[in-house]
Amino acid sequence: MKRLEPNLLLAITTGLALALVVITTIVYGPPLGLVRNPLLAVICAGGFVLLNPVMLRMMKIAPRPPMIHPDAPGTAVWAALFPMMVIASAAVPVFWPGHDYGLLVIIASIWFGATAESALKARRQAA
Repeated sequence: MKRLEPNLLLAITTGLALALVVITTIVYGPPLGLVRNPLLAVICAGGFVLLNPVMLRMMKIAPRPPMIHPDAPGTAVWAALFPMMVIASAAVPVFWPGHDYGLLVIIASIWFGATAESALKARRQAA
């Protein structure tokens, strides 16, 4: 490996931020989140990665390029918003404990799914 792919790094950082969201929702949320929130994260992120290309074809929408590409260097700055927003959402359960944060986990999982899909697209283009 000559260099690290920026889309892969984006997916890794967003995945770690998603893990932080799941951990904070388990610690500061209701007890039922212990099993449900990790399952929500895996199912929603995996479902997005698997089903989004199918939905784009069904809706006849042209496939999007990876989030970060060398032709437009400003895309790296915009793509950095994904892990930042997921980390910010991880702070919500700390300041407002005791609520059900299932929707927060779903939203963070979709953001991670978008970055993971971008990393897969970049890998396919490089090969």
